[in-house]
Amino acid sequence: MKLTSEEKEILDSVENGEWKQIPNSAQEFVRYRESAKSTMRKDKRVNIRMTERDLMHFQKAALHEGLPYQTFISSILHKYINGRLVEATTGSHNQTLDRTP
Repeated sequence: MKLTSEEKEILDSVENGEWKQIPNSAQEFVRYRESAKSTMRKDKRVNIRMTERDLMHFQKAALHEGLPYQTFISSILHKYINGRLVEATTGSHNQTLDRTP
């Protein structure tokens, strides 16, 4: 199997014993699973109006990410309200980027 340089770094780190098990990992796993479930639960519907051009850009970006465009838009909104998006200027286009590692 061919690994990327990042994957090789992670594998080396694990093999060198640099990773430690989280105390009470079973409890933490349950806590994170429940948090993820509540985050992903979609219980409200929202209708928005946007330009056809913007919608086409969303659809194209969603396709690139391998997501349905509505899920992609929801993800962007979720990241924005949680402070995990930053704006960066690339050439003449503005891009919104995820700050999380």
